Amino acid sequence: MAATIFKQRFRISIVLLAVFLASCGGSANIGPLTPVKPPTTPTTPPTGTAPTQEEAVRFLAQASFGANTTSISSVSSSGYAAWIDGQFAKPQKLHRTYVESIAATLPAGTNLSANQFYESFWQQAATGDDQLRQRVTFALSQIFVVSFADSTVSNYPRGVASYYDTLATHAFGNFRNLLEAVSLHPMMGIYLTSLRNQKESGTRVPDENYAREVMQLFTIGLNELNQDGTLKLANGKPIETYTNADITGLAKVFTGWSWAGPDKSDTRFFGGNPDANREISPMQSYPKYHSTSEKKFLGVTVPAQTTADPEASLKVAMDRLFNHANTGPFISNQLIQRLVTSNPSPQYVGRVAAVFANNGQGVRGDMKAVVKAILTDSEARTPTAVTSNFGKLREPVLRLANWMRAFDAQSTSSRFLLSNMDDPLSSIGQTPMRSPTVFNFYRSGYVPPNTTIATANLVAPEFQITAETSVVGYLNFMRDVIPNGTGSSRDVKANYTSLIALADTPDKLFDRISLLLAANRISADLKTKVTTAVGSVTIPTNNATTADTARRNRVYLTIFLVMASPEYLVQQ
Repeated sequence: MAATIFKQRFRISIVLLAVFLASCGGSANIGPLTPVKPPTTPTTPPTGTAPTQEEAVRFLAQASFGANTTSISSVSSSGYAAWIDGQFAKPQKLHRTYVESIAATLPAGTNLSANQFYESFWQQAATGDDQLRQRVTFALSQIFVVSFADSTVSNYPRGVASYYDTLATHAFGNFRNLLEAVSLHPMMGIYLTSLRNQKESGTRVPDENYAREVMQLFTIGLNELNQDGTLKLANGKPIETYTNADITGLAKVFTGWSWAGPDKSDTRFFGGNPDANREISPMQSYPKYHSTSEKKFLGVTVPAQTTADPEASLKVAMDRLFNHANTGPFISNQLIQRLVTSNPSPQYVGRVAAVFANNGQGVRGDMKAVVKAILTDSEARTPTAVTSNFGKLREPVLRLANWMRAFDAQSTSSRFLLSNMDDPLSSIGQTPMRSPTVFNFYRSGYVPPNTTIATANLVAPEFQITAETSVVGYLNFMRDVIPNGTGSSRDVKANYTSLIALADTPDKLFDRISLLLAANRISADLKTKVTTAVGSVTIPTNNATTADTARRNRVYLTIFLVMASPEYLVQQ
């Protein structure tokens, strides 16, 4: 279904191919380039058999920011489980360290900006060898959303780097610790207004923003679920997981938390006398501002406190949310959606949720076990025969990162000088940590209206940021970036040396690019059309310079056409 819908929007791209060829100085007879269904997924290798290169690339599309020669070899030689275990053991590289290193070089009076975080993000996405942590952290950032789009959050780029590091630190830890770390991070406190939240007094009531979202988006969702992620029903209708009274009760828990520092004065609570590390330190409690009244929510009660005890209240809340029956299937489904497929079967969700509930050693919330279960599940590794509803649309950030990794993109400055990429016409229409709302760039339950996806009662989250303008913008952007690079002063450029050596033979050139980007899942019909188009870019024999240009143009054209194809854009 996802591939079908993208075909509708893909047809716009054909008119751009002539423009691309003209800009490369070549021409081609491409004929009607109609996308077709990709070939069937290779079957799972017998137990003990190493993954093929194609299987490794498909796995890496789910477990990393994209395949390259090194990672393909690593997965093919070690196998899925061993590669995952090796990734778990790799040390974390802090984004905060990079941001602070840049801060130390700035002239007096010059402040950090969000750009320094973006630079660090792309550095690690493109070149980091801890790719599984990178990919899972990006997925978590789309569940536990904090955004530079918030005008106050944007004042704290070091704080946002620290928040992203916090997600990365707990990506392979325990969900209970992740939830508490998120809840106490000052960037979350700013974004969802739990920082400086005060107890009820007179007509004033506690801010309910975080209490609502920590349930709706971060743990239990709106409706009660079976352990396979399907809705529980009463008289044929969904059962709400919480009421307004639960929000009101839980909101009291999040009173009395504010900036960290050496004291708990009123001045510090309200933001005065700022500590140098307050934007990266967990919020601390201020008993004076914490509600001491009874707090009831989700079937538990924090009794009225004679002496305010914010930590005790928080523990009850975190434990309740962590142990709620909905949390396992709710989080499991969202992680599967971000990594593997938009419409996992109930059986797939149920298997992962069971691991969330018990990692096999009696531990609940083991993120390593959950991530491994998602990526090694039979449905992830081998859909029985790739059906029209399996897979997910690759979001723009993943496409650009795929290009960087597949073709060994390097930064001239070493800093990966990319900035805001929100514009869907002149850029990719998505910037890491710049979601427009707390609901992420797209909702996990988004259904494109008036489509066969809607008719089939399926979801396609990434299509919420996909429209005619973004399709044209992406193609225009890649038409420019593939040959010229991207970022400030074309700071990030790919290395096509090995591909240029294949350019005399369009079939071999196509096969290599199709493997790196699409696990060789491009149909034979489309391959024929692409290689015919590429072959019609003539390589002269009487001038070495123009011959070299023609070879490069063949490389650029092949990459462009593969990255424009539905078989690439829909990750299956």
